[in-house]
Amino acid sequence: MDPRIEIIDKLSNFLQLRLDGRKPLIGIVLGSGLGKLADFIKDPLVIPYGVLPGFPVSTAIGHKGNFIVGELGGKCVIAMQGRIHFYEGYGMDKVVLPIRLMISTGIKTLIVSNAAGGVGFSLHVGDLMVIKDHINLLPNPLIGPNLDRFGPRFPDMTRPYDPSLIHLAEKIAAQEGITLRKGVYVGGTGPSYETPAEYKFYRHIGGDAVGMSTVPEVIVARHAGIPVFGISVITNEAHDEYADDYENDGNDVVEAANAAAGKMTVLIEKMIEQIQL
Repeated sequence: MDPRIEIIDKLSNFLQLRLDGRKPLIGIVLGSGLGKLADFIKDPLVIPYGVLPGFPVSTAIGHKGNFIVGELGGKCVIAMQGRIHFYEGYGMDKVVLPIRLMISTGIKTLIVSNAAGGVGFSLHVGDLMVIKDHINLLPNPLIGPNLDRFGPRFPDMTRPYDPSLIHLAEKIAAQEGITLRKGVYVGGTGPSYETPAEYKFYRHIGGDAVGMSTVPEVIVARHAGIPVFGISVITNEAHDEYADDYENDGNDVVEAANAAAGKMTVLIEKMIEQIQL
C-alpha cells in the first residue's frame, strides 16, 4: 500500500473516533488572522493538530493549529484553524494532508481563505477578493505516484473555483452590502515577501493577489472532484510606489486580516446556509 494512504487511513480512523458520529459536509481552511470564524461555530469540538499522530503542526503567525468541528449556517463543518505551509519545511504531501483527511471524513465542498498582497492597482487593504483562478508557482502536490482512490492521474483544472459558488457569494454580498472584488491568486513558496520587481511581474502575467498557500489545497480538492470556493483578504498593497521606510510585516498582515474577518464571516456563514449538497 502507498505509505501516503496508510497515513491518511490511520489519521482518518483516529479522527472518526474523535468526531463521535458527527459527519462534516463542508471543509473550511482559515488563513492568517482569519481563525476568528471558528468562534461562530456552534457546539464546537476542538481537536488540536498535536493530538493527531504524525500530523504536521502549524507554526505560522496567526495559525492556532486546530480542527474545529461543529455547526455553522445550519450544517456540520470541519474548519482548519490554521493551515500547513510549504515554507515551514514540510513536504507537499504533508501540506495537503489536512485536505485529504477532510475529504476522507466525507466533506462535499471546500472553502479556502487566505491573507494576500494586492498586486492589482484596484485592490486595497481590507478588500475581499473572490478567487476566480490561480497561477501556481509552488510544487504541484500531485507529483509522484497517483493516489487513484482520490482522483485521476490528469485532473481537469478548467474551473478550479466553482462558478456556482462564486455566483452565490456575489448574490449574498449584494444582499448584505458587502463589496467583493474578483481576481487571480498567485501562489508562491515564501517565506520571504516578494520584491517590487516580483510584484510587477505577477501583475504582468495576470495575477491580482499573491500569497504563500491555498493553491496546493485547491489542486488536491479538485483532484478528488470537490467543489471549491476561495477568498482572499487583501492585507497589503503590492503596488509600484513605496516610501523609503516601507516594510512588509507579518504582524501587520494578521491585524489587517482580523479587521476584515467580520464581513468574511457573514459572507461564509450565509453561503453555507444556502449551499445545496
